Amino acid sequence: MLFFKKVLFGTIVFATASSAWAQKISPTYEKTGTGVKVSYRGMETALDQDIYIDMIKDRIVRVRALPADAKLPTTGSLILLDTLQQDNIDFKLIERNDSLLLWSANLQVRMSLPTGKIHFFDGEGKLLVKEAKRETDAFKSDAYNGDAFYRLQQDFEVDKSEGLYGLGQHQNGVMNYNNGRQVKLLQYNTEIAVPFLLSTKNYGILWHNYSITTAGDTRPLLPLNAFKLFSADGQEGWLTATYVNKENEAEVYLSRPESIVDYNYLSDQHKYPTAVKLSKAKVYYEGELASPYSGNHFLHVKYSGYIKIWLDGKLLQDRWREAWNAGTFELPISLIKDERHRIKIEWIPEGDETYFTLNWQSPQANDKQRFGFSSEAGDAIDYFVVSGSTMDEVVSGYRKLTGKSPIMPLWSFGFWQSRERYKTQAELESVAQEFRRRRIPIDNIVQDWSYWAEQDWGSHDFDKSRFPDALGMIQRLHDQQFKFMISVWPKINERSSVYKSFKENNWLYMRNIYDGRKDWIGKGYTSTFYDVYNQEARDAFWKLMNDKLFSKGVDAWWMDASEPDIHSNISVDERKSVLQPSIGSSVRYYNTFPLMNAKGIYEGQRETDPNKRVFILTRSFFAGQQRYAAAAWSGDIASTWGDMRDQIAAGVNFSMSGTPYWTMDAGGFLVQRKYYKPTEADLEEWRELNTRWYQYGAFLPLFRAHGQFPAREPFAIAPDNHPAYKSILYYIDLRYRLLAYNYSLAAQTYFNDYSMIRGLAMDFPKDTAVFTINDQYLWGPSLLVNPVTSRGMTSRDVYLPKGKDWYDFYNGRKYIGGQHIDAAASYERIPVFVPAGAIVPWGEPLQYSEEKPQDKLTLLVYDGADGEFTLYEDAGDNYDYEKGLYSMIKIKYDNKKGTLELAARQGEFPNMLKYRHFSVLLVSEKQPIGVDMNLKGTRTIKYSGKRLSVSLR
Repeated sequence: MLFFKKVLFGTIVFATASSAWAQKISPTYEKTGTGVKVSYRGMETALDQDIYIDMIKDRIVRVRALPADAKLPTTGSLILLDTLQQDNIDFKLIERNDSLLLWSANLQVRMSLPTGKIHFFDGEGKLLVKEAKRETDAFKSDAYNGDAFYRLQQDFEVDKSEGLYGLGQHQNGVMNYNNGRQVKLLQYNTEIAVPFLLSTKNYGILWHNYSITTAGDTRPLLPLNAFKLFSADGQEGWLTATYVNKENEAEVYLSRPESIVDYNYLSDQHKYPTAVKLSKAKVYYEGELASPYSGNHFLHVKYSGYIKIWLDGKLLQDRWREAWNAGTFELPISLIKDERHRIKIEWIPEGDETYFTLNWQSPQANDKQRFGFSSEAGDAIDYFVVSGSTMDEVVSGYRKLTGKSPIMPLWSFGFWQSRERYKTQAELESVAQEFRRRRIPIDNIVQDWSYWAEQDWGSHDFDKSRFPDALGMIQRLHDQQFKFMISVWPKINERSSVYKSFKENNWLYMRNIYDGRKDWIGKGYTSTFYDVYNQEARDAFWKLMNDKLFSKGVDAWWMDASEPDIHSNISVDERKSVLQPSIGSSVRYYNTFPLMNAKGIYEGQRETDPNKRVFILTRSFFAGQQRYAAAAWSGDIASTWGDMRDQIAAGVNFSMSGTPYWTMDAGGFLVQRKYYKPTEADLEEWRELNTRWYQYGAFLPLFRAHGQFPAREPFAIAPDNHPAYKSILYYIDLRYRLLAYNYSLAAQTYFNDYSMIRGLAMDFPKDTAVFTINDQYLWGPSLLVNPVTSRGMTSRDVYLPKGKDWYDFYNGRKYIGGQHIDAAASYERIPVFVPAGAIVPWGEPLQYSEEKPQDKLTLLVYDGADGEFTLYEDAGDNYDYEKGLYSMIKIKYDNKKGTLELAARQGEFPNMLKYRHFSVLLVSEKQPIGVDMNLKGTRTIKYSGKRLSVSLR
């Protein structure tokens, strides 16, 4: 007889195997070396499926389900590590009552034999998550381009109280995806699909599928006319759409009923009234709506131009987006069944090709809280449940499956300057010289696209008429201690000098060429992208990059349009038609292009120069891509306050997807016309907007300014005596003062699978008040960052999580946790707070990251709790750390004793600092000290690598 731990699976009443269900249903199962296979065939439940449960690691289980007798897929995974092996886990398998029980030391699984539903528990028997019943229609046969597959659906039952995060990067301002949210996992400029979900209950779900997937509430969105609509004059069935002259609204072009607003793609442009020139129009939608349901609804809006939405006279949204790059947002609204509400929408299109779509999501049933994944293509439902004692351990489990994130080079943690674009060699070099002349700290200068001759996109050749001496330019930049990053697109146009060879070798997607679509450069050129799924094509593309760029000294890669954006604003079906992977259909592999693109470049550079760290910045990202030294930026966002606000939740959720390196265009990319020739008021708004964006950008893995005209260099934004200029320089200097702190976080990201950008729930999972906060985050363990995202603010609401006391980073004032405060937010500063127990290394000023050794550091120690920090160092730009060549100094603060201990240094590497000087400062209620004050340490110690203990009281 087998005995169970008392806590196993909560409370289960066991019965004999001769229960009523067993007499009707007898699924077969067999134990395998790593788990169990359960088969349902032709039984009353009509499940007709085979289910495989495999213990992968001590805290990771894999579930695969597919129609009965279907062959289990054996093809290799693009997401999972090639070297991934299942551990030899000691697990037990038994049948009791109507359940099949599978458990190891730290993970327990229970399958209901009548239904096939699977429950997942931690090692102590606490329920993590459970499947909703999987019906036969979870597998719907489909095919595309000769590829047969299933459309797949799997729902999970979750707690209403848990926080759910991750899923990549999305521009909806949403932090917590629980409670009825819908997320489309579809690679698109500004949208990043990563199919990993992270819960405050300390589990994660990696949905092992490459196709376009709907996550969360997977029900289809409803069109506008699923509401009961009433026109402006009370007629039932539509809203009144009035098209007026935007310069003279008294001139009405047209008024007509509209009950569906669906101008989503280029192919929808014919739906607009032909009698109206949209670029000259303003459109009003007016009337009333009523829902057939009570509860929380979400309006899903895609738009370009200016848009405002009112409900019952209350302005809910005010946005702008440039026409060619439509944006999205969601509006949560609470409605009561059949209750009428006034709606008004004001839309000012920009250009004659423009986009506006309005759909809505009805309330979920209240009896069950579900979170699902619905994918367009796959051979099986395939997912991993990853558990841990903390959310960090769950992220670590994800990286055990998909790969570690390498340590990015030291210089990448400095400041980067970019713009769209430096048009000539002379322009780029003059900007670099101006930075050095003004002594503005900087490490990296970036050359954006179109440095090639107009017709030669894809060649990677510099246009000699504008860049006559690229080799000399890069050398001179290096001599001035700049790193040089360059934009490389996976795109080749038909007039390019390399097109013929790539076409002859079948390394291109040819459909876009034959469709005749032209890009927007010059007179327009037909173009396409190379096939990242073909090893030979990847090798050839890297060879081009190496011959034309890397061999000239280029330090890092900016991989733009990696969704791939073969042509903007064509429909999803058209995008599938022009993406033609050599390994299978575009429907099956749609989301993985950026992963394979990064793979080719990473592997190519490491083979060419095994000891120079690869750095890839990419506009799109997929699960596992972190292992290829890839960082993401949030795409072509707009230079608006709303877009800046949305980046906070976007970046935090991206990081909580297990993918740690993220940034955005500080300043935003797309610019409203009012900033091109601004009035004095517009100019001051522009300066304030950029100042706030720089302040926020200083606390991210990468600090990078970029955007369209106007130029984004600090000296182009404001004159030297302006508070904008002074604040921007303050935060660039602060970035370098925190270099030792930031680089140590990067080391923890590699060695301990840490996440640098941290949703508050990661460190305060018991404080449910933080679960939906979408405008605050932790930068590492010690800095609570609170960006200012509205014009004219001099203070903002800040929630200080409970369980810790908090100190103002600038002046050392102490606050009690668990409260909202009105935090000072002068033009020159954003609120930043530090928890009790934090240890923050603060360095000397630097002009660039390797200007001088960090042999003098101030250690800011925050009283009130025990704390620790590990200071990390290595050579900075090679892979010796993979061989164990690095050093770590563990620093601990004992709050009760008031002592700081520096442990004996662990490890070494060539040219390592043998001695350091630490000035130690205790920040306390009695001694409020901040970084805006004179940081003169109370104790200065010389550290030679041996253990030291210092009394701070």
